[in-house]
Amino acid sequence: MIDFGRIGEYSENNRIEAKRAMGGLPRSLWETYSAFANSFGGILLLGVEELADKTFRTVNLPAPEKLIAEFWEIAEDKQRVSENLLAKDDVMIHEIDGDHIISITVPRADRKKRPVYIGNNPYSGTYRRDGEGDYHCTAEEVRMMLRDREERTLDEKLLPHMFMDVFAPETLRRYRTYLKDRHPGQGYEAEREEGLVCRIGAGKKGKDGTVHPTAAGLLMFGYEDEIVKKYPYFFLDYQERTEDGQLRERIVSNSGKWSGNLFDFYLKISGKIVRGLPHDIHRPVREAAANCMMNGDYMGSGGLTVIKKQDEICIANPGSFRIDILEAINGGKSDPRNRRIAKLFHLVKVGTRTGAGVPDMYRVWNEKGWRMPEIQERFRPDRITLKLPLAAGREEQRQDSWMRMQEYKDAVLDYVTWAIYINGKDAGEELKISRQEAETVLAAMEEEGILVRTRDGYRLKI
Repeated sequence: MIDFGRIGEYSENNRIEAKRAMGGLPRSLWETYSAFANSFGGILLLGVEELADKTFRTVNLPAPEKLIAEFWEIAEDKQRVSENLLAKDDVMIHEIDGDHIISITVPRADRKKRPVYIGNNPYSGTYRRDGEGDYHCTAEEVRMMLRDREERTLDEKLLPHMFMDVFAPETLRRYRTYLKDRHPGQGYEAEREEGLVCRIGAGKKGKDGTVHPTAAGLLMFGYEDEIVKKYPYFFLDYQERTEDGQLRERIVSNSGKWSGNLFDFYLKISGKIVRGLPHDIHRPVREAAANCMMNGDYMGSGGLTVIKKQDEICIANPGSFRIDILEAINGGKSDPRNRRIAKLFHLVKVGTRTGAGVPDMYRVWNEKGWRMPEIQERFRPDRITLKLPLAAGREEQRQDSWMRMQEYKDAVLDYVTWAIYINGKDAGEELKISRQEAETVLAAMEEEGILVRTRDGYRLKI
């Protein structure tokens, strides 16, 4: 990750942490280990101190092999660290000008292993990394990670204290019509309402013999005032804005003018979001909106927003990524946060079940020669944002592969971690694109909070 021959030019940032460690392994090392594992990964340096000017200086560790042995002993102790994510080659000794230091490269943990915490209690031992260093996760952040590690998604849960009256009959009628059209001869039109919700997984008979909604059924077909009893932060917001940023139209779930549930929201916006756009992007745009609904963490804050501007559509939902972003772009892997909601959309032919939706979207944007979509992930609170540019890019971008933008950002991140600073000229040479395009990539990473601009160029956010 870094050039050890230039160690003195580095400083701490979101991916690098230095520890002097002359008195043994510091406790804060494990806080950083947890933080890197629960964020985006990073590298720990032992035998390195940060000076007043924020640069690094090595100190000679007297017994690095002993420190490594102690490190592995703790890493393998489930009473002290919840998960050992490291392979042997992730912990190395380096000699720099006669000083011996240790590097520990920590990957981002798979969602089934998050949160990675120290001690026996995830609520007291879970950390994450932001621009100011390690921070102790709130109970809500820990709960979000714990929810994501479960194999059975929470939207499959039966809600025994709710009944059929939480469903909006008009929403169920509309959904039944879509089922009939897309599955003729399957008998959906003849099902009684209770039978229909049980058949599609929106409801289920409880131990009392009465049909109760599932969490997915409530979110998809329920009245908004019933939904917020279970999900207090639930909020759906669609906005259309003019070229100068003025609000032209808005649809919100709590207006009281409609049901306020997910399915009706999708129906209300699916035509508006593609109005005036080329026909070949209608399907990927609609599927992007539906995918947002399938993956939202409705226990989290921030709500689900869809904002249509003249040159961009921005779709955001609460929650973090369950799979690696590049895996999502490459496709072939599907891991929706709300598996039952995804199934309900798939039944009416909305979305795919193969993980092909995101790569298809990139492919279409590439074929049109438009600037590539951007996927952002942020914490505090957890939020995923998809930006869909509605403008053509330069000729070089038209020749790039459909996943080029994400690869550009990853390449810049590796370069700036190693070289400390990067400017448009350097980025252009590294990415083999024009300086103007490279500046666009750097500006996007600055907007995401990954890079900061200085007089020497861009560098990782400290």
